[in-house]
Amino acid sequence: MKTILVIQSLISGIMMGSVYALLGVGFSLTWGVMKVINIAHAAFGLLGAYLSYILLKWWGIDPILSLAITVPLLFLSACIIYRTLILPVTKAKEIIVASMIATFGIAIILENAMLLLWGPQPRLLTPSYTNKVLILGPFYFQYPRLAGFALSVVGVLVIQAFLKKTSIGKAVRAAWQQSDAAQLCGVNLKFISMITFGIAVASAGAGGVGLAFLYSFEPHAHNLWLVYLFLVVIVGGVGNVMGTAAAGIIVGIITGLSMAFLPYQWVNLLTFGLLMVLLVIRPQGLFQSEV
Repeated sequence: MKTILVIQSLISGIMMGSVYALLGVGFSLTWGVMKVINIAHAAFGLLGAYLSYILLKWWGIDPILSLAITVPLLFLSACIIYRTLILPVTKAKEIIVASMIATFGIAIILENAMLLLWGPQPRLLTPSYTNKVLILGPFYFQYPRLAGFALSVVGVLVIQAFLKKTSIGKAVRAAWQQSDAAQLCGVNLKFISMITFGIAVASAGAGGVGLAFLYSFEPHAHNLWLVYLFLVVIVGGVGNVMGTAAAGIIVGIITGLSMAFLPYQWVNLLTFGLLMVLLVIRPQGLFQSEV
């Protein structure tokens, strides 16, 4: 019986971790490519969850299908925010500090906007398959969790393919690895940074929907999400897409197994305690930090 519980917890942890991976990829990209730590990243993810919730409630659009509307909308919004708010910040001497202050303000604005629009009460994504379960022998898989897992895997693979196979994606990688050489080769860093920021925010919206499949959410939920984003990116290596994805899975597994055998209040203690040990042993993270 314990073996079944361990395996079930392991599977749940992998599904949970895959969503952290999708949410963390964009956060890692903006940090790595632009040297911008976007404190509002998780808030954009939460906004994506709320938008999908409204589309489901008002028009019955499935949360996965609603991404065809919310992802382009978030991408365009992010490009505008980059041009008006983030670009001036990148000219500061201390980009990281300045970006954290600016995006913290954006996060506060988004949180209060969501509070005004939708209130403080927790919300749930409840598509038609909410109560459906796939049973395979002694194991069970809730359809919403499967949907979140599938969304996350596809999302990470699409971003990785974009970076490896497209000309703009290769320019993003060049900007991360050698920005001066990239400019000499004709790469427009401002344009590439805007695209990177747009992709990051759009992927956050998709990741927010994935988390909304797993948990209820409210306007301040992004604060906890942000903590896990830092954890995943630090473990996976800044700017490393697949490293971030792997770190998300690792964090998910640790969390899933911990929740099966420990009181809830001990889960975060164990998770972040292991992070501190990791930083002592390998401060650069488990994986090489490159796009």
